[in-house]
Amino acid sequence: EKVRRWEGEKILNSPLSHFLTFSPSHLLTFSLFVYLCIQKRITMQSRKIITIIIAAMLTLTAAAQDKRVKVACIGNSITEGYALADPSKDSYPAVLQQMLGKGYQVENFGLSGHTLLMKGNLPYMAAQRYKDALAFNPDIVTIKLGTNDSKPENWAHGDEFKRDLTAMAKSFMELPSRPRVYLCLPVPAETGKFSINDSVITNGVIPCIREVAAELRLPVIDLNTAMRPFFPEAYADGVHPNELGAHVIAACIYCALTGRDSDN
Repeated sequence: EKVRRWEGEKILNSPLSHFLTFSPSHLLTFSLFVYLCIQKRITMQSRKIITIIIAAMLTLTAAAQDKRVKVACIGNSITEGYALADPSKDSYPAVLQQMLGKGYQVENFGLSGHTLLMKGNLPYMAAQRYKDALAFNPDIVTIKLGTNDSKPENWAHGDEFKRDLTAMAKSFMELPSRPRVYLCLPVPAETGKFSINDSVITNGVIPCIREVAAELRLPVIDLNTAMRPFFPEAYADGVHPNELGAHVIAACIYCALTGRDSDN
């Protein structure tokens, strides 16, 4: 009896124990294997073969579980979830995660106050969050920057916006994962709030984004048109969306990524 107990404990304490996130079929197979070993009803050679098979099954299962589509949401405070009570739940990347479901991993790389322009007061591409987004090696990237670029001190360098957006887009396009990159048009904003200028967004930033998208053959997600009917009731302060606004943005992105309307 002691020998039989030892045989079972040896298996449970083996490296296989690190893979004990079984599906029902795996659990049944492994349980039967342990039982037969304890009862000494299979040969040592058979045990080795079955051990290898089970290890391979579990490794493949773990790999399949890691095959979620990784989505990186690049942006400013609107992306980060400024003015929302719980950005981890209510920001548009978080809502997008809920809409897309378990097959996706949506990460929020929003950073308040930052610009696309490298000569802006807070350039996104000089921040650690940008490096983190690249290291994430995403499958899909949404870039939603330009609102803070409309500030007078930043748009003074507006002639470099296209160049900087092209550089950012290419930096993601050239990642090993070869992600699909989407360029988002900034949402409408109340002119004067936080020094942001909606006229510059409409007549300066958005045309530049469309031109870069055409040159690089990238899809555009028109969040500006999507949010305009909800202005200002879907905003917390004239610039940052409230929960309703975040849901509208997430639904628009969801439709662009999947070709379907959200049920949420």
